[in-house]
Amino acid sequence: MTLGKRTTLFLAATALLGLSSLQAQAQNFPTRAVKIITPSSAGSGPDTALRALGEQLSKKWGQPVIIDNRPGGNGFIATTAFKQAQADGHDLIAPDSANITTHPHTFSKLPYNPQKDFEPIRPVLLTDFYVVVAKDSPFNSLADIVAAAKAKPGQLTYGSWAVGSPGHLGALRLESLTGIKMTHVPYKEMPQLFASVSNKEVDWALGSAASAGPMEKGGRVKFIGLGAPKRSAIYPDAASTEESPVTKGFESNAWVGLFAPPGTPKAIKDKISADVREAMATPAMQERYRVLGYEIMDLGPEQFAERIRKDTAVWQKVIQQSGLKLD
Repeated sequence: MTLGKRTTLFLAATALLGLSSLQAQAQNFPTRAVKIITPSSAGSGPDTALRALGEQLSKKWGQPVIIDNRPGGNGFIATTAFKQAQADGHDLIAPDSANITTHPHTFSKLPYNPQKDFEPIRPVLLTDFYVVVAKDSPFNSLADIVAAAKAKPGQLTYGSWAVGSPGHLGALRLESLTGIKMTHVPYKEMPQLFASVSNKEVDWALGSAASAGPMEKGGRVKFIGLGAPKRSAIYPDAASTEESPVTKGFESNAWVGLFAPPGTPKAIKDKISADVREAMATPAMQERYRVLGYEIMDLGPEQFAERIRKDTAVWQKVIQQSGLKLD
């Protein structure tokens, strides 16, 4: 056997040993407690969903799953803590879509790089936003709102729970898509926002089933549309945006995803993704999500990464057009 052939066989054998080692690591994962850092505050909807997921994963893995709440600072506190994580799957983070797809455009400088510092594993929840108006509002569809805004540019008002919030950005996306101009009225708290919608202090707002649902059930507001291509089973009477040519293509939502540190072996990421998917299919998780008003996005690591790329590109255009900056 020539030296070249021996070298080739040696390299092939080394590669196989390395692959076998990684596969063994994945099969044995986890070997200790798994920590999930989240920028969500304790008791919030995303935190509740993560803790329910953690319970299911802990049962499957036979190891504790710790939810580490690091709220505040636009998610920067959580992402900074995550930079110390080991790339072996035992340290994960669950940021929301704003941290990954909109912050790169609304902030001039970030303490992290969304493309390099986070490796997508799987989304863990999706919340589509409903178009919320007062119970006796003259608007009965999102197309009605667009028509009114076109008739009186800048006079129609919409509220959100903060400048740069998903509710604010969603309305900016609607303006970009339809060519309308409205006036934004930011509030400090969601209850105050939807109380103002019910009193017609603002014409409309975007809200989730969790945030605006109680007032809808109380008969103070109504949902006249959903910022998604398909209707939701939660509020099936709210029309999707694809049902009108005026609003076709408009989406307004937020998601929370699970990410690993850069360099985490693919076999481990794939195992975590598969185990999360299995946990999501349990009756306990299905019921918890129904109560919280969340949807499940069934995307693996590669599909999730592609979704992030598309979302980031969309928000770059919307935010640049609006000139919005948060720093």
